[in-house]
Amino acid sequence: MSISAKIVADSISKHGIRLTTMELNYPRFIHSEFMTHRMFSRNAASSRAIPIEKMLEQVQQSPAMPVHWGKNQPGMQAKEEVENSRDAALEWKRCAIDAVESAEWLSQYNLHKQIVNRVLEPFQYIKVIVTATEWDNFFKLRLHEDAQPEMYELAKCMKEAMENSIPKELGKSEWIVNNWHLPYVNVDKEELGLEPDIAIKCSVARCARVSYLNHDNSTPNIEKDLLLADKLLEAGHFSPFEHQATPISEVYKERWEFDIEWVDGITHIDRDNNYWSGNFKSWLQYRQLLGKTL
Repeated sequence: MSISAKIVADSISKHGIRLTTMELNYPRFIHSEFMTHRMFSRNAASSRAIPIEKMLEQVQQSPAMPVHWGKNQPGMQAKEEVENSRDAALEWKRCAIDAVESAEWLSQYNLHKQIVNRVLEPFQYIKVIVTATEWDNFFKLRLHEDAQPEMYELAKCMKEAMENSIPKELGKSEWIVNNWHLPYVNVDKEELGLEPDIAIKCSVARCARVSYLNHDNSTPNIEKDLLLADKLLEAGHFSPFEHQATPISEVYKERWEFDIEWVDGITHIDRDNNYWSGNFKSWLQYRQLLGKTL
């Protein structure tokens, strides 16, 4: 297991605003830094949800490790690497083995995974779903020589993924569902016939799982997806509803420009007269439409 980024949905409006969803994998010890970027909608795998056995296997076989063994010095950046980096790496791995042994002992007390898995977190990789229209500031900060090396490597993978992807233009199809950005839902093939509200809920459930697959690697079905989406909505867990969106211009194409300021889903207008829905520019975010009719 290593730092990686893959695109699971990539869309562009007729006005040229790109909306991209990526599935990321990176060391959990940089997760708090990643979460500081407020322009992202995101869902992250939880230690409370992943089975203990699966987490033990990941840490045993491929513990999350630093990519640069920086030498101690004043300040936040460690430009120079220590001479004995190999020994440091071996010591890090020994710490991971100790954490595995401690977790195994704790699991013998029949403790829940929300307790046992916490011991393993420094050595876990975490999977995260992230969606955004605004990426420039993130890449400016994280593709910089002063960024933490693991964060730099993640940003590099994300940048390369976007450069190698061709976004699909939405708003051209007569099928409403085809005009929605829906991570993990393939509306071009086997799921073409889904009604918009069903397709959106399937995407919500799959983003909540932080991948298309269930934690046991089984393929979800639509009925279970709908149950999960409804359960999340009832409980007030709204973050998985932030990744689905449709171009604002398509929803309100019959209205005059000055007449769409306060319509459903649009939250604010910036100084350049761009319409926003939550943290998406020029895209109507599904979370902002909860309780409304599509």
